[in-house]
Amino acid sequence: MRYIILYKPYGVLCQFTQDTPERETLKDYINVPDVYPVGRLDWDSEGLVLLTDNGQLQHRLSNPKFGHDRTYWVQVERIPDDVAVNKLRNGIEIQDYRTKPARVSLLPEEPILPERNPPIRFRKNVPTAWLEITLTEGKNRQVRRMTAAVGFPTLRLVRSSIVHLNLNGLHPGEWRDLSSAEAKLLHNIAFMSRINN
Repeated sequence: MRYIILYKPYGVLCQFTQDTPERETLKDYINVPDVYPVGRLDWDSEGLVLLTDNGQLQHRLSNPKFGHDRTYWVQVERIPDDVAVNKLRNGIEIQDYRTKPARVSLLPEEPILPERNPPIRFRKNVPTAWLEITLTEGKNRQVRRMTAAVGFPTLRLVRSSIVHLNLNGLHPGEWRDLSSAEAKLLHNIAFMSRINN
């Protein structure tokens, strides 16, 4: 079995097949046969992607029924107030569903990240802030829809961790195999949730 983490750069489709010639895909970064991403990151999002050839594990980590922590660093337009942060924490209506409660905090300072290419749009008279949001579900464009729903649009979105796995030591476009200890812990977390659900 193979378990890989990749730091997906901005502008890369989270798939191996190319739908338009000008867009990069995972194939431009990983030349490992038969591994597939666990869940997705939108092309305009960055950060941690887990890939594996273990279909059972992929199912356990992707299926919302077995919720697992996914943490995002989210740069938003303007500075969210306590009311907005509490709404994000408690769950909000987005389109046709209500989000599950999330762990949300305003970061005291900007996380240390590489520059994004292209950079976010910068407006001199509009401040920005960074939130750390941990979800146990992963609906389509959920974080962006959540912050927009409370009036603070997302400018930059970086997935910093999935359960115990994080970006430490990786730069955009780099990947590595999990250590055997990391893979074992991932299995334990994925299959322990059966007891809790």
